[in-house]
Amino acid sequence: MQNTRIFATAFSSVYPHYIQKAEKKGRTKEEVHEIIFWLTGYNEKALQEILEDKTDFKTFFEQAPQINPNVSLIKGVICGYRVEEIEDELMRNIRYLDKLIDELAKGKKMEKILRTT
Repeated sequence: MQNTRIFATAFSSVYPHYIQKAEKKGRTKEEVHEIIFWLTGYNEKALQEILEDKTDFKTFFEQAPQINPNVSLIKGVICGYRVEEIEDELMRNIRYLDKLIDELAKGKKMEKILRTT
């Protein structure tokens, strides 16, 4: 998994795809935000600043207030890779977010997505 072009990609360029993927399956922008906030510790105001500033993924995760301590509970395959086996921490965090958005789009309950049950 050497393609690190995503690290320099603006989060704001991928964000609309997360929203679109969720809404296409009857989920909401608010649920996408809940996932982002759970994973990173950001809040609505900080997310809006990130989107406006065109912050890249590397900075997005490096400056995250707190990566949720329960991320180790996220398991499974995303983009052909088992997320729990990805060695690069930044790439693993990006794939965690991808996995959570996938779970949302597949209709999982938020309690399961956020690993609260």
